[in-house]
Amino acid sequence: MLLDLFVSVLVLLGAAFTLLGSIGLARLPDFFMRLHGPTKATTLGVGALVLASLLHVGGEAGTGGLRELAVALFLFITAPITAHLLSKAALAEERRSRSRSEIDEG
Repeated sequence: MLLDLFVSVLVLLGAAFTLLGSIGLARLPDFFMRLHGPTKATTLGVGALVLASLLHVGGEAGTGGLRELAVALFLFITAPITAHLLSKAALAEERRSRSRSEIDEG
């Protein structure tokens, strides 16, 4: 009973964080702010959902929930790396466009 309540709270918390990250992706004005929403809030949301799944599957089947652990590990490793690479690419493109505009003006 207590485990079911904890799993339910984790699902609701995960859904709320995921929703907030998605709203941030849609509503924030520029690329760098839009990148922040999904990488932070959505990662926490999906992490809470995976943890809820791990507790639910592990509690009922008596297994370790290896799939859920693999998903969580993959998520928490790839999300920051992807965000970092996207931000570096956007900064490089911004620098190139600024230098082109300075050359055209000068």
